[in-house]
Amino acid sequence: MQLTKYWAASLDDYVIDLGWSADGARLAAAASSGPVSLFASADGARVDLPGHDDGANCLAWHPSQPLLATGGQDAKVKLWDAASAQHTASAEVGGAWIEHLAWSPDGAKLAAAAGRHLAFLNADGSTRHAFNPAPKTISAIAWQPAGGCLASAYFGGVCLWDADDFIAQKEFAYANGIHALVWSPDNRWLVSGNQDPSVHLWLPESTDEFQMSGYEGKVKELSFDRDSHWLATGGGKDACLWDCTGAGPEGREPVMLQHDAKVCAVAFQNAHGLLATASADGVVRIWSPERPKPLRATVKMPVPATKLAWSPDDSLLAVGSEKGVVYVLKCEG
Repeated sequence: MQLTKYWAASLDDYVIDLGWSADGARLAAAASSGPVSLFASADGARVDLPGHDDGANCLAWHPSQPLLATGGQDAKVKLWDAASAQHTASAEVGGAWIEHLAWSPDGAKLAAAAGRHLAFLNADGSTRHAFNPAPKTISAIAWQPAGGCLASAYFGGVCLWDADDFIAQKEFAYANGIHALVWSPDNRWLVSGNQDPSVHLWLPESTDEFQMSGYEGKVKELSFDRDSHWLATGGGKDACLWDCTGAGPEGREPVMLQHDAKVCAVAFQNAHGLLATASADGVVRIWSPERPKPLRATVKMPVPATKLAWSPDDSLLAVGSEKGVVYVLKCEG
């Protein structure tokens, strides 16, 4: 297998977020200083959006339309028509920095979190529902793949908010900080990456929950494969692969995917089985978890990655970096 540079571009600052449009035609990248850039996937042709005056924090593509949502330190959610590169609407959520954005799977609602505040917005920027403030600052959000609820994490726990009637379906206590949330594609597992440092798994359909500890540092990197078989995590010099089939990973030894520096990003493909991992020494590696020797390719980048994102057809891997360079790599073989 080969990873080859397809194109690259430079932003003004640290790449704080990036993501592909649903049709794979565009890659959006946000610089921490505020601007947001749209790139044509075919050749890297670029259109710059003004973004957010005081700094950008996050972005999220609509799951079926060329509609991009961005959030920033100006306390605004901004919506952009990517086809015309026009700003279409703005919204505020509690007057605080917008730190997390996520579209529901059907595209009907945009979840936006700012400080302790959470709201569901419509595609025109109007507020569908504003929730009561969370006990602490909201640190992560994740839509259930089936679309029935949104998981919202804060120091002390996770709440599942019903997508239609906006009531709390369930609340899970967790007596520490939570940095990341991910659902398994089959809706079975809800997983948090934690400050303590550990990974915690809930089975929302039951009262069962599991904990994997022993990480070198806090866990911010989580990704499930398409089959809900493997959970990839960071939290140390090696990426960990946990087998989530059957009774789940507790008590099982993880597969360790070696790096020589702290893992800073992990991302499974959307429809295929490859895993991309990146470490603080600039190395990006591709793995096939099902193989006896899973390592498939290694590329050394000039600077560490901040984000990894596979294109919808899994042919391109976008890498955002600490120095503001966006690399798009072609995966062949």
